[in-house]
Amino acid sequence: MTKYRLQAVLFVMVAFMLGCNEYMIVGVLPDIKGEFGTPLATLGYLVTVFAGVYALLTPVLTTIASRFRRYDILLVYMAIFLVGNTWTALAGGFWSLLLSRILTASVSGAIISLVLILAAQLAPREKRAGLVSWVFAGFSIASIIGIPIGTMISTTFSWHDSFWMVTGIATLVLIGLALLVPREDTATKGSLLAQFSLLKDARILLGVGLVVSVCAGQYTFYTYIRPLLSTMMGFSIGTLNWILLGMGVAFIIGNKFGGYLADMGGIKQLPHIYFMMTCLLLMMAPLFHFPWLDVLAIALICVAIACYGASTQLMFLDIAERDYPQSLELASSLNSIFANIGISLGSFTAAETVGFLGLTHVGNVGAVYGVLAVLAALFLRRRYQSAQY
Repeated sequence: MTKYRLQAVLFVMVAFMLGCNEYMIVGVLPDIKGEFGTPLATLGYLVTVFAGVYALLTPVLTTIASRFRRYDILLVYMAIFLVGNTWTALAGGFWSLLLSRILTASVSGAIISLVLILAAQLAPREKRAGLVSWVFAGFSIASIIGIPIGTMISTTFSWHDSFWMVTGIATLVLIGLALLVPREDTATKGSLLAQFSLLKDARILLGVGLVVSVCAGQYTFYTYIRPLLSTMMGFSIGTLNWILLGMGVAFIIGNKFGGYLADMGGIKQLPHIYFMMTCLLLMMAPLFHFPWLDVLAIALICVAIACYGASTQLMFLDIAERDYPQSLELASSLNSIFANIGISLGSFTAAETVGFLGLTHVGNVGAVYGVLAVLAALFLRRRYQSAQY
């Protein structure tokens, strides 16, 4: 296997590791509730706080990263992540768990942004979209493998053991990065203010609006996917694990289809995809009485959700490379920053919806964000009809 292929596999493993750490909490919330006695609605804020810290600190830490050699700062951030995830595995109470999640959230966005820069720089031009889509697919692979295995470990042994699994993966990833990441650096140094000049561009603002809306729509239901499947649809724990596996497959299909769209002018196609997603979110509650049809609808929603990644990521990087070279680190992290703003917004909305109205209404609230995603995609397509990303 060539060094480039090993690097590509390693970058996907980084995304897989980060995805397991971030998303696995969703599958083990009921088990944490059983141990700590904390209400499920309150535990939902673990997702909200993680995403909020992620979004707040990622631009700061990516700017700090631009002042150092990427190889060195990536290893430092990985070491902090390893400590934070191990703390999560050891947490004995809600506040200890929350603080450990804050620590891992603080560096997760900077890690993936550095990896995406390296992936875009190391890949031949004609393979960039494919590699970037595979890195995003690493998060989906975390859903297809990491979340079901984490949930199975949690229900069989303990939710603590699920995070010990992530610690083992993180250790291997840290060693791999130390051996395979190039030490040469071509970063353009820039202050925090200079980095943020990118956000004056209307193309960027429309793109991040799309990302926020899509991810908020996802997490209105995904935060409580396990109780939705078990309580509202009546699936057993064993069946639930297989359904989560199928959802992961759907995310991978969406990511790879998103890579294809990125090569074919993907921004232009996104309004149709998110209109479909909105309609399916509206159908979620009426289909509770037809659980397998509801599972199919959720799988199609997962495909649609994942389609934006490669198109928006390459658009952000291309705009930065041409017009804002000092902002490349920030541009590489926009997807992850604003995805987590969307996750925070969606999970907060979900917690409030569950607390006041119950699980039944989360799909309808998600559809509101779906409408916003359609509008953002339409404006973006209208502005860039001739653009190819």
